[in-house]
Formats: sequence, C-alpha cells, structure tokens
Amino acid sequence: MLYYIFRYLNDAFNIPGAGMWGYISTRAITALIIALVVSMTFGEWFIRHMRKKNVTEAQRDANIDPFGVEKRGVPTYGGIIIIIATLIPCLLLGRLRNIYMIMMLITTVWLGLLGFLDDYLKGHTQQYDRMNGLLKYISEFRGASTEYRSRNKNGLRPMYKLLGQFVLGLGVGLTLWLSPDVVIREGGELIKSTFTTLPFVKNHNVDYASLFLWIGPQIGQALGWIFFVCMSTFIIMAVSNGSNLNDGMDGLCAGNSAIMCVALGILAYVSSHVEYANYFDIMYIPGSQELVVFISAFVGALVGFLWYNAYPAQIFMGDTGSLPIGGIIAVMAIIIHKELLIPIICFVFLAESVSVLGQNFIARKGNARGEKWRFVNRAPIHDAFRLKPEQIKQLSQMQRILLKWPRSSFHENKVTARFWITTIILAAFAIMTLKIR
Repeated sequence: MLYYIFRYLNDAFNIPGAGMWGYISTRAITALIIALVVSMTFGEWFIRHMRKKNVTEAQRDANIDPFGVEKRGVPTYGGIIIIIATLIPCLLLGRLRNIYMIMMLITTVWLGLLGFLDDYLKGHTQQYDRMNGLLKYISEFRGASTEYRSRNKNGLRPMYKLLGQFVLGLGVGLTLWLSPDVVIREGGELIKSTFTTLPFVKNHNVDYASLFLWIGPQIGQALGWIFFVCMSTFIIMAVSNGSNLNDGMDGLCAGNSAIMCVALGILAYVSSHVEYANYFDIMYIPGSQELVVFISAFVGALVGFLWYNAYPAQIFMGDTGSLPIGGIIAVMAIIIHKELLIPIICFVFLAESVSVLGQNFIARKGNARGEKWRFVNRAPIHDAFRLKPEQIKQLSQMQRILLKWPRSSFHENKVTARFWITTIILAAFAIMTLKIR
C-alpha cells in the first residue's frame, strides 16, 4: 500500500525521498524492522491475553524430561504472532499485484489457518479429557462413537492435514504453470520454462521436460509441467511436515527457519537482479525481487518471536506457526527454481522427517522372532540428544535400537544451539553452490 502511495507522490509531485521506496533494499530492510517491532510488541500483548483466557499447553512432563524440566501453563498459538508480523509489513511495503507476493501471502494464510484448526482441536478436546462422562453422553446423543473422538484428541486428522497441504501444493504448481506472469529470461526473451537449478554441475540448469522429450516435443513439454506440479506438491508437503516435526524445543524451529530464510533471501535477490544472475550464470526471474521483501518481513517476524520463544519459552509456536514456516520455505525455493537445494538448506527438517518415518517403519516391521526394534533412541531426532545413558540402556534392554547415537545427553539449550550452527553451515554451503560447479 505504501509502495503505491510513494510511487504516486514521486511521479505526480516529485516529492524528495519518495522515490527511495521503489528500491528493494529500502523496502526489505524496512519490512524487517517493522516485522521485528510488531512481533515483539504484539507478542507481549498476545501472551498476556492468552494467559488471561487460560489458553495454555503442557509441553513436557518432568518425569519424562531427563533434566526434570516441567513446562506447564505456557500459552500456545504463537504462530499467530509470526503470521501477523509478516503480513503487516508485506501489505504496507509489498507490490500487491506481483504474482509471487500474492502466492507467498496465500501460502502464509492458508497453512496458518490449517495449523490453527489443528491447534484449536487439540485445545478443544483437552477440555473433555477431564469430563469423560460428559464426553460419552454428548457422543451418544449426537450418534457419534466415543472412539472417533478419542482418535481426534491429537488435533486434526493427519489425512486432513495432508489434504490441506496437497491442495496448496497443487495450487502453487498450477499457478506457476498457467500464469502468464511467471516467466524467466532466456536468451533475451521472456519464456515459461520447466528449468531448475542442479547444484554442483557446470551447466547446472536441467529441464524437467527433457525427461519426456523422447515421447514427442509437445507431449514431452506437457508431461514436464505435470512432473513439475507433482514435484512442487511433494516438496511443499514434505518441508511443511518437516518444520512441524522440528518444532519440539524452545527456539529450535524459529531459529533454524530464520537461518534458512536468510539463505533463500540471498538466492532470491541474485535471481531477481539481472547483472548478478548473469554473473553467477543462473536464471533471471523478473518480479522475484518481491520475494526479498516478503522474506525480510518473515525473518524479522521469526527473530521477534524468538524474543519470547527462546528458552524458557513464554509461548509455544504450535502448528499455527510450524506449518506455514515449512510451506513458505518450500514455495519460495520452488519459485526461484532452487528446490533441489532444499535437502541442503533444510537438512535439519529432512533429518527430523527421516527419523520419524524410520522409527514408524522399523517399529511395524520388527523381525521374525517378534522382537521390537527402534530406528533411533527417540524420534524426532532432536529428542534423542536429551536421553541420559541410563535411559538409553533401559531402552536397549526393552527394544533393539538400530542407530545407537548419540550416547550422551545434552541440555535443551545446547541441542538448539548446535542445530542452529548446523543449519548455518549448510545454508552457507548452499549459497556457495552458486560458484561450486
């Protein structure tokens, strides 16, 4: 909104200083500052409000935590702080007609609503845990089974959550395919393309359509776009769930995500600048500079949220925040054609997902003698770093653990800091792939 006002003032009245708001650097830095201030000021009021309404959550029981830390009465729905602090500067400083800005705003709101519904159902069903008789009466009166409600105590059913992510991924993929505003510059011409960046390769642009050209040029191109849409949908679902699993310690998900977004912001900036894109020999994507404004606001919102979410947390992020975080990272990487860098940038999310999937698969498999197995000591993987040696020994006596690592325990602060450091190293390495070929 302010972008259009200042542009009008500059064009119509030539007011000194109005033209600087057309620069990406000015708008991006201002968006970061506004998001940071909004996140910190609104966050303080929001925490007081949630405590007053007694909308709280118990994250960890002291008899489970190896350090005896018991977290009860901590407000949840903290993702609302991140979403509001991101939307306000984007609406003020972003070009709202830009297709990429529109896609990022829709992603934030859509996954925010999906996560909010999940958190709401968790909090709503917890109220009935202390009133089992009333729950049974209401269920029978409505003709619903008590078993159905008991399955729903963990929030939104996983199938519905995946369906919401699938719809978003499909919408993003189809928009990038069909929108005339989504183009890249190739050979001095603006074209629609299924190219993506393949890291560590000298001629590092690979065309999805080339996988199907043996069928025929026209059919191969269509199949390339279909493959691109499927790939986009899968990536959005995977990264969104990965960030959700990473949200298990104070400041862990918010800190890791802020680092990842800084790396993606740098990649988006060089992709939106014709000279830098030519220097690094990467695809120039007109209009993608608005992603820099959005990601700056998002990083500011995450850092401001850390003011209250760092250990000991005054508020939990909840699915309201963790689902949009992963979706935003995935959609942005897809827009700038850097989705194949996600395993490097989002390695922490990938490790969390692999640990959970491996744990579930191994637990179901077992062996022929009926012995129960574990993939890791505890999943997601960040919880495995908190187990004391005696706890690991006790688990080993009960079940066979395939990956017996780590063998020592660390405090929550150290685990969070080391995950941050790991993400910083990998994010820097992802940026270096611009020159490593």
